[in-house]
Amino acid sequence: MTLIWDTISDAVEKRDKLREVSSINAKTKVDKNGFTHYVFSKIMFHNPRYVVPQNDIKLFKKFIDGGSREYPSDGKIPVDLVGGQARIILREITKISKDSNHSFNNDACSIIQSGILGILRGTVKLYLGKYTTRDWRRKRFTDDIDFWIYKIPLLEYVLKKTGWVKNKATREWEKKIYWDNPFSNEREEHILIASNDINQALDFGGGSYLDGTKLRDIFNKKLKRGHDVDISDIINVAMVFNKSEGFAVDAWYEGWEAFEESANTRSTRTISNMITLIRHSFSIVDYLERIGNILLKLHDLIFDQTIYPNEKIVKITRVSVHWQKYLRRHGPDITRELIHNYIFEQGHFKIYYSKNLRHFAERVLKLLNSKVKNVKVIFEIEGEN
Repeated sequence: MTLIWDTISDAVEKRDKLREVSSINAKTKVDKNGFTHYVFSKIMFHNPRYVVPQNDIKLFKKFIDGGSREYPSDGKIPVDLVGGQARIILREITKISKDSNHSFNNDACSIIQSGILGILRGTVKLYLGKYTTRDWRRKRFTDDIDFWIYKIPLLEYVLKKTGWVKNKATREWEKKIYWDNPFSNEREEHILIASNDINQALDFGGGSYLDGTKLRDIFNKKLKRGHDVDISDIINVAMVFNKSEGFAVDAWYEGWEAFEESANTRSTRTISNMITLIRHSFSIVDYLERIGNILLKLHDLIFDQTIYPNEKIVKITRVSVHWQKYLRRHGPDITRELIHNYIFEQGHFKIYYSKNLRHFAERVLKLLNSKVKNVKVIFEIEGEN
């Protein structure tokens, strides 16, 4: 550990100490003004099941097959299924708020005054609020729904009504979820947990507690804990909402306050997490630029039936329920056109997201450097000006 940041930190779970946050010793230098320059390498998230191909055509094929890049996750259930379960609960609460004769009507009305999504936190909030990329929403997994409801009897009433069961040993609300894995063609099942964060005094680092459900609150928690899944989630929100053109939605402007607060902290752990965020961001920028250009260059390969015969088109549609329905209605040739349009669109999106993310990474790096200049330190990223 240095006096400014932790050189070893947690990557997957508390106290695992799996992440090294060390600068490149050979590139550390002191300039004529007495500032020490610490240079860090870019870094991608570790995924033992996937290595980014160096060959462009192989990377193109990986993308088409739905496996170009996975996202760190904190569970095993696809987030779109978890989001569907959350919608059932939200609809029931909304229904109660419209029934003046219901015994929980007043409670339901009071908790949704700021909008129905205001009672959610975490992964499901990011998913239902569409704060992230389409690719993230398709590949992220989780095991729980984080609520923020101070009317506890109402929540427990709705959970029970919608098929949840309270585990007497853990006192958590659980529901068994089933789904068909499109890649293995196997039936899978897992336990989904509904937790009410407002009823828990959970310490997420540095003696801090959960604050609320806004994007700023979610970022605060993720920056303090700083696990791979937290860093990845922040990056995937930033590439959508941190517009390189210089404008953004109100939620993003408010969310930026979390980065300013984190940069002001004296916590070496939080500073380490911000350095990690910057390193991963610049690395993903390079990846997005590369895959975007490859998709725009090779998009017509999908029409080459020696590479993508009809049976291959059928296999590709497994990554999307919409594509599977489209295939059944229109057949492989017209579905091939649909997939082509998607590839071309995603090529432009990847490049657009790379610009947004670069702008974000540069902003965070500039912000962090403005806070450490009083100790005559400058952080840099290898290969970036």
